[in-house]
This record gives sequence, C-alpha cells and structure tokens, in this order.
Amino acid sequence: MERIARAAAIARIAARYRHWRHRRYASGKLTWDPMFDAAVALFAGSMRPLLDIGCGLGLLGQYLRERGIHAPYFGVDPDGTKIEEARAAAMVDALDVDFATVDAAALPPFSGDVALIDVLHYLPETLQRQALEAAAARVTPGGMLVIRNVLRDASWRFRLTVAEERFASALGWMRFATGHFPRREDIEAPLAALGFDVRVEPLWGRTPFNSYLIVARRARAA
Repeated sequence: MERIARAAAIARIAARYRHWRHRRYASGKLTWDPMFDAAVALFAGSMRPLLDIGCGLGLLGQYLRERGIHAPYFGVDPDGTKIEEARAAAMVDALDVDFATVDAAALPPFSGDVALIDVLHYLPETLQRQALEAAAARVTPGGMLVIRNVLRDASWRFRLTVAEERFASALGWMRFATGHFPRREDIEAPLAALGFDVRVEPLWGRTPFNSYLIVARRARAA
C-alpha cells in the first residue's frame, strides 16, 4: 500500500507541471532520489516552518504536503523561471506553499528548520562557509539544518558525479555551473563550531552519485 500511495503522490505532483520536460523530470526525480523520503522521515510531526534554500521547481514542498506534512513551507531559488513553474504547479491544487526568487547570499529573515539540498557545490569555495552560516543562523532552537550535498573524496562515485554535473550543465538544465565540491569537514566543522550536533551519512539510494545527508541539530533553549 505504501508503494502504491507513493506512486500516486508522484503522479499527482508531476501532472501539475505545464511542460512535458518538467513533468518527466519531476516524475524521475521523485521516484529515484532518496532525499525526498529522507526529508519526510526527518520532518514528520514537526510544525516548525521550513525554509527550502535552492528549491528549484518546488518538488520538496509538494512532496511533503502529499505525505501529510503541513508545516509552513517557504521555498527560495535564484532561478526566477523555476520559481514561476513552482508557483504555477502549486496553484493547480491550491497548495499552501510559498515561493520567492532569492539568492542564497541574500536570504530573508526566518526562524525554523532549513533545507539546503544540492546547493553548496554551485557556490565558489569562498562563499560556501558564508552560506552555511547564513542558513544556520535561521535555524530555531530545537530545529534542524538539513543538507544534502556531494562530498569531495577519492571515490568512483565522486568522479561519476562530476561527469554528470558537467553533462547537465552542457544540456542547459543547470543555470549555474558547479563552483566547488566541499569535503565533509568543510561542512561538519563550521556547524559543530556553531554549537550544532552534526550527523553525516551516505544518501546514495539507488543512484551512483556521491551524495551525503548532513543533519545539524541546534540545541533547545535552556
């Protein structure tokens, strides 16, 4: 039953998009990317607002709604075209999710949970720590900063991921070229220094990509 319900949710989300290319992308992404079900497990039962930095077409917000998570959701992305498509899709079923065209370096005031999914490696190395600190500053006491990112190492997965990113960029799907792939310690150490409890684990699923899930929890206020 769970597999049937999940497939139906994915079909509903994909059908909301106006363009066949986006419908096909949404269907494939939601089916094969393990991040979406990982997010459901992390945010289930929470009513803390969620800031989704680099939300793209708005898939995460829609998937959370489909899986029964109704916390306030605000998705931001520097690509205005994708934000327009995210808004149009959400309007089909009048979903209570909000979107805005915002650069990761100019985030609005916010307090809650924060998602930073596949964002850091599109920034130059010199800006990645600033982006981490800006995201962390918006996590409420007791909240989470949830990061999914490719990590730089010597594995075949990393080499294959780099090749895939270059291919996607050549096709024109990614508006922004890859800046720098961080190492695990480049993410873990700054967050630990800010007082977060940080957990890092592989999030490969059935993909060949060198993706990791980093969950940083801020302690509750005394």
